[in-house]
Amino acid sequence: MGSVIHVFGMDGSSRDDSLMVSVLKKSVAVVSGRRLYDMINKQLQNHPLPQLIPVIPLADCIASMKDCLSEGDVVVLASGDPLFFGIGRRILESFPQYSIEIYPAVSSMQLAFARFGIPWDDAKFVSFHGRSSEQLGSRLLNYEKVLLLTDSVNSPNVIAEKLLRQYDREITDTVYCHVGENLGLQSEHLHSGELSEIAAKTFVEPNVMILQNSEVPNQKKILPLFGLQEKEISHSRGLLTKNEVRAAVIHALRLPRDGVLWDVGAGSGSVGLEVARLFPEVDVFSIEREEEQWKNIEDNIKKFRVLNMRLIKGDAPGSLKNLPSPDRVFIGGSGGNLQSILEYCVGQLLPGGIVVVNAVIAKTAALAPEILYTLGLDVEIKEIAVQRFNYPQVEAQRFNPIKIIVGSKSQQDW
Repeated sequence: MGSVIHVFGMDGSSRDDSLMVSVLKKSVAVVSGRRLYDMINKQLQNHPLPQLIPVIPLADCIASMKDCLSEGDVVVLASGDPLFFGIGRRILESFPQYSIEIYPAVSSMQLAFARFGIPWDDAKFVSFHGRSSEQLGSRLLNYEKVLLLTDSVNSPNVIAEKLLRQYDREITDTVYCHVGENLGLQSEHLHSGELSEIAAKTFVEPNVMILQNSEVPNQKKILPLFGLQEKEISHSRGLLTKNEVRAAVIHALRLPRDGVLWDVGAGSGSVGLEVARLFPEVDVFSIEREEEQWKNIEDNIKKFRVLNMRLIKGDAPGSLKNLPSPDRVFIGGSGGNLQSILEYCVGQLLPGGIVVVNAVIAKTAALAPEILYTLGLDVEIKEIAVQRFNYPQVEAQRFNPIKIIVGSKSQQDW
């Protein structure tokens, strides 16, 4: 029989150690961080532990495990449930040829919600372990209930400070926070308070953070997830993408679950608005040069609380220079700069990305496909002609036909 990897979750609670002792006796190494290794060493004082393989750096850890598995079993110690934002996933991916036994403990997530008396079956989970909190900040406030797995860089006070800095009080005053330190250990400590109170404190690691947002349920009850009507969207002089066309454009964009959308010539921002509400983990950048439209976009962001949507004031392509590379681009207006806009957008578009251009006038309808094709994209053209009437009326309200030009970039790196 081949070697076995035994992954034990640890939560600091008293437990029957007989199984772990039995496994350790026939194992040649223990994979762990220093804190868990010292904890189990103290807990099993009469049972010497095998050699320690430090879990960090992870690549070196995996290599050392492979060497040890040729000699015998290996034990891995992890916090809580190893398969919940833990090392369990990496172990399963790295050692498919080995038998792997996983013994989960109560996770820090479960302990946190239990300690604060909060139901968690409807919660959103976000891990900041080794990740930047700059792009994730807006996503934390789009949900009623979020649990954050923090780290030494993205500590609860740092996250609270960033939220307070990025958003006005109308947004942040609806958020209440809970922080649990050393959950399950004798040194466990609990904190609750508003963002400003959490920002003023420092916290001991490891810790987890829960955000509760009282405003989100009200938004969900009032508004549909998709299908905003033109009269519900702030706009000027009827200048916005019509309902039916907006739906067709969003379908043509084939949006990912997360990523970046550039909405160039955004106008009132209606397309980006619907995308931001449908996909809270897509960062929407609404680029618009007309001052008249800036207030409409800002009003829509505020009214619909789409914190993953940002107004970028200025002409394209100049105002696109400092934005993250897009997965998708929608061009609703070009201000006579279609050639340069498309060249820049396609150059920045990520592999597998899509550009959609709405063409009302004949010049755009002729020029956009040619430019996209010359730039190496696969091009498809659709035409939408909208007519509306209310039964039993027979005379329809007719709108000018619009061509939707779709350019798709290959998955291969350019």
